[in-house]
Amino acid sequence: MIPYKDDNPTRTFPFITIGLIAFNILVFLGQIASPSGMEKISLSYGAIPQYILTFENVQPLHPVLTIFSAMFMHGGILHLAGNMLYLWIFGNNIEDKLGHVRFLVFYIFCGIVSAYAHAITEPHSLIPMIGASGAISGILGAYLLLFPRAGVYTLIFLGFFIQIVKIPAFVVIGFWAIIQFINGLLSTGLIKEGGVAWFAHIGGFLTGLLTIKLWLPKKAYR
Repeated sequence: MIPYKDDNPTRTFPFITIGLIAFNILVFLGQIASPSGMEKISLSYGAIPQYILTFENVQPLHPVLTIFSAMFMHGGILHLAGNMLYLWIFGNNIEDKLGHVRFLVFYIFCGIVSAYAHAITEPHSLIPMIGASGAISGILGAYLLLFPRAGVYTLIFLGFFIQIVKIPAFVVIGFWAIIQFINGLLSTGLIKEGGVAWFAHIGGFLTGLLTIKLWLPKKAYR
């Protein structure tokens, strides 16, 4: 099940959403072009749980700053494409609701909380976390609360056939959230190794879901 657009119109042009997508793509191209290699870049500028909790400064950037750099880095083209697709589908409506500046601050806030949500579940991990997933998870949580019945056009794969179905947002995002929670719980009993930072997704999602109304301008809240 792959969503590709919604039927939720906006009143304003999504400058910040498009800017974030463009910046993520530029950073990824920089990662690819770097002579240091993707792994070295991730180790240098990714958010490493132990360091962002203890502030141990062994990377080129201070550990707190790696939370921001990691937010715009990705591990591969599919990682980037999936995140940018979800940001494009759901981000413009949250930007429209919050306003451009407030949306950018909300996005970064969700990314910060998601990084620490992962770090406190893996406090001794030296595996760098990279990707916009945590911040985008916050957008999904916000969208679920504000636009639960908005239609989301989704590709459904039935063997060799592909069906396009319009599904309510609460089903699409709810299904995504259930997967995150199940995998997050399962990951607590597995050998710790590189992979998906499930609790970053969960932390970002809950942050967006529970705080979005606090971010709304007064006239939008009314």
